[in-house]
Amino acid sequence: MKLIEIARRCAELKQPKGAQDAYGMAIGQGELSPEEELEAASYILFSKGDYKIAYTSFVSLFQKGYFQAEILEILSQAFYFPNLQKLQKTYEKNCAALSAYPYLFRKDFPKFEELPIWFFPYDNNAFIPYYPDEQRFGDYVNLDDSIIDRYFFKDLSKPVLADDVYSQYQLEYLNDNVRKSEWVAKENHIYLHYTNFMTFCAYLQVLDFKKLLRDQKLVFLMEDEVSRYPIDFQKEYGIDYSTYPVKPLEVREINKLIWHTQLATHNGGDFFNEICYGHPNLIIWESVMFDEILKMIAEYRKRLRRRATGDATLRALQGLTMITDKDILVALYLYGNDKLFHPNPNERIVPALFLQPHFGHIDYQCTVRNEKRGWATLFSEQYESIRTSPIFKGFKYIKTFTPMRRPTTSVAATVRFIMQWNPKYSPEDAEKGYLPDMVNNRLLNRSYLVDPFDRLYHDSRLVRFEDGKLNPKATFTALAEFLDIPYTESMTYCSGVTGVNPESLQGNDLGFDPAAIYRTYDEFLGTPERAYLEYFMRDAYEAYGYDFQYYKGEPVDEQWVEEKVGQFTCLDTQMENGWRNLLCKNFVQLDGKSQTNREDDGDRPKITEAELEKKVQDFMDSVHEKRLTYAKYMLNGLNFINKEGQPLHPMTPLKLDPALLEQPLYR
Repeated sequence: MKLIEIARRCAELKQPKGAQDAYGMAIGQGELSPEEELEAASYILFSKGDYKIAYTSFVSLFQKGYFQAEILEILSQAFYFPNLQKLQKTYEKNCAALSAYPYLFRKDFPKFEELPIWFFPYDNNAFIPYYPDEQRFGDYVNLDDSIIDRYFFKDLSKPVLADDVYSQYQLEYLNDNVRKSEWVAKENHIYLHYTNFMTFCAYLQVLDFKKLLRDQKLVFLMEDEVSRYPIDFQKEYGIDYSTYPVKPLEVREINKLIWHTQLATHNGGDFFNEICYGHPNLIIWESVMFDEILKMIAEYRKRLRRRATGDATLRALQGLTMITDKDILVALYLYGNDKLFHPNPNERIVPALFLQPHFGHIDYQCTVRNEKRGWATLFSEQYESIRTSPIFKGFKYIKTFTPMRRPTTSVAATVRFIMQWNPKYSPEDAEKGYLPDMVNNRLLNRSYLVDPFDRLYHDSRLVRFEDGKLNPKATFTALAEFLDIPYTESMTYCSGVTGVNPESLQGNDLGFDPAAIYRTYDEFLGTPERAYLEYFMRDAYEAYGYDFQYYKGEPVDEQWVEEKVGQFTCLDTQMENGWRNLLCKNFVQLDGKSQTNREDDGDRPKITEAELEKKVQDFMDSVHEKRLTYAKYMLNGLNFINKEGQPLHPMTPLKLDPALLEQPLYR
């Protein structure tokens, strides 16, 4: 039986859930005739199924010219008329507030019935506009979508001028992040230019301007009134803002966070910090461990409870009520560390807080949900600590960017760091070994795949380390636009608290030196390991423009996997040696290798050489088994989902302007 036949039969048998599911699947397959789709959508709506399926189907049919009178009647009765009174009330409140507002110069608001757009509610935050004169529906509109997709702050030499802003979220963003003229001692209003007065009036049904007018930051310019930009407030209103004292930044003014994520270790994070350091519109701290941030916040909370005095950070907080972790963090950034770059309060916009919470390692766990379909979920304790942090929840506006470096180079550089620089793991971490399995570790770390519904990644971009080194102007011009900060001279060089071109780690390449791009660290990771990584991270290579250098395109099956894993001699030798060294630290070795009953033996257990080597072999066997398990799973496909079963998607790559490229794009 066809799905629609199943749906009809379920309806006849008074089984509405079965009928709704079958009708919904039939609509999703896209094989119904217009009459059948109307039938399916009508049943779902009137039987109180998933109204969004029915709604979307109705609008699609209407746009194609089918049953327009019937569909408009259904949608009007179901969605528009029940909300009509609310729309009209909102319109009247906005009109009343704007009529009394001094910086709106056209106030001939039309009657509600004359408005050119009807707004059909879709959910709590979104609408589908209908244009009655044109007899068509417009695109879905989410007024509270937490994305800033406009470059509002490109040029701060003049007050902000923005055209046709019809997003509540973006209007509040402007109002919250542009400082009052009185605070910066210069004319600094937000000029909102609307190219069509009637369209502006129509949106007064669904926007809330009342609370945006309190500080009188906004100037509304309708149509040709844009010629008045910028207004001479001294000449027209007798207000000379230059006579006002500059107001210092306050803790709760800062509500925009730029989260510089740590995708993986040795991905070029310090380089991006050095580019952003010194930016006049950022408060930036050089890379800091997330645990240290939490410790500092906890310490200051204790000091606040003790009513301690004498500290600039404490003084900034003591006038606040209901102090949050976000408040403490901002105060620490503003006043608590001499390694910070302190922005000038005379700037037109409130600085964003630039944060890179650093972790010593990034680990992910993979849970298979459906082996046949290749579905799995990912979990990282490090990311979970960010996602649930009150710090991140406290910021109203979040922009996220993630640096990526060629995965094989990143992994090899991490192995090099662990072997040469990183202190040995503590005895408590003995089960992890001296050197973790960096191949499996990196394969499971697919944090470039993001949940589009995750607020922290909703407005995000991935930036390639290689682009920043080889094409800095194109890269950082684009990054500045995404972050909605001006591209300034400070982004044309690397700097830090110690000056220009700091050495973040001994031996690192400085500034824009591209050596780190081409150095492959061959002694720390072999060719088989790299081919294996490339194949199983091919989604990242395709999404972000990396060519294969080691995987040659041959067919891959379980035999290929087993052969490659058996050839990981470069990495495995280092892992074996590291594990052996760690065991030697934690055991007293017998068989003449070490004398017993020495003073430094303590309570360490004793072990023979044969027992030690067996432990090493057991450890490596478990590593190989895990590799094969995950590889065989991933042979079914690279399909990762969130907890609700929705697919994860590659983070959007930062798009560079070809005209600004100084060298060909790195492949």
